[in-house]
Amino acid sequence: MPKKPLLCVALLFCLTSLGQKDSLAVKYDDSPLEKVDIEKEDIQAFLDDERFDYEIEKVDNSWWEDIKNWFYNLVRRFFEWIFGVDRAPGYLAVFLKLLPYLLLGLLLYLIIRFFINVNSRALLDAKKNENLVSLSEEERIIKTEDIHGLIQQAVADKNYRLAIRYYYLLILRQLSEGEHIDWKPQKTNDDYLNELANEQLKTGFSKVTLLYDYIWYGEFTIENIAYEKAVNVFTTLQNQIGHG
Repeated sequence: MPKKPLLCVALLFCLTSLGQKDSLAVKYDDSPLEKVDIEKEDIQAFLDDERFDYEIEKVDNSWWEDIKNWFYNLVRRFFEWIFGVDRAPGYLAVFLKLLPYLLLGLLLYLIIRFFINVNSRALLDAKKNENLVSLSEEERIIKTEDIHGLIQQAVADKNYRLAIRYYYLLILRQLSEGEHIDWKPQKTNDDYLNELANEQLKTGFSKVTLLYDYIWYGEFTIENIAYEKAVNVFTTLQNQIGHG
């Protein structure tokens, strides 16, 4: 009985060896060759197929195409360096192709948003400060405008805050004309206060400056009664300047 398993193993080994020898044997094709003639009409279908058109057409790229290609190649090499591959795979390759357009869109969005924010802020500030007088306009008013007429117009419009603004500019003009201060647009009210040598004028100017800052920069709404009280302070200082 023990001899039968050994006999089976030996027989299997022999069959396997014979199979390997047959698979490794070289087989020659001895079938006769048949010549086939190919006419031009037979290859016309391939000539008309664009998939088999291997001619390279040179195209002159625009400067924008050159910039895109340069940027794309730069980004592609960067990702190739990161991933250690010859080309970016799958979705990453698509992303790299779209990346220049995405960056351009982002740049345009930021530029448009910047200008919109600037214009909106300017319009909002103008709406909030309809009575605002700019520094350049302040210089023009002091040097050339009829401030008395501006005050009368502001009072007629019941815009008492603006009238106080013009009154203060009138005080600065009168102090400058009286050579009590050297008026310049870049100077501050404290600079003018320090320039005043007359103590009476300095005290009066300090009062009108405090009143002006409170009404104008504090953006408080004042009515006619409060305006008349403020005008009395300005008028007192004007009389002191006239006698100064």
